[in-house]
Amino acid sequence: MDRRALLAAPLLLAAATPALASGGGGGATASTGGYLRYPTITATTIRSGGRRGVMTVETGVDVADPAMHLRAQQSQPRMRAVFAILVQREAESLLPGGVPNIDRLAAQLQSAVNIILGQRGAAKLLLGTVMIV
Repeated sequence: MDRRALLAAPLLLAAATPALASGGGGGATASTGGYLRYPTITATTIRSGGRRGVMTVETGVDVADPAMHLRAQQSQPRMRAVFAILVQREAESLLPGGVPNIDRLAAQLQSAVNIILGQRGAAKLLLGTVMIV
């Protein structure tokens, strides 16, 4: 018995289940809306005691409209660039050992999402872990 085939069977079944539920998927499939995760954004900051630290922010967007979801996917490099600038600004504004202002950061990131996608309320920013190491 081939172990690789045995281990790959559940993965193939899981991948085929959405296609079977939607009617077989014989033609081209349209992108559906949903959660889109972006890579973690990092920025340097000063920790207590004067040592350098790294601020990390996990981001994503929730887009219901399939056309806007596609636009959010295509705008991913622009979103990451703007997110990096905004996270770096927040990290630079911190006092040594200070806590980031998550509400302000979330408002700035949501504003950037609205501007990049060109429509207010088309996507909701989702923040994951925000930490300083």
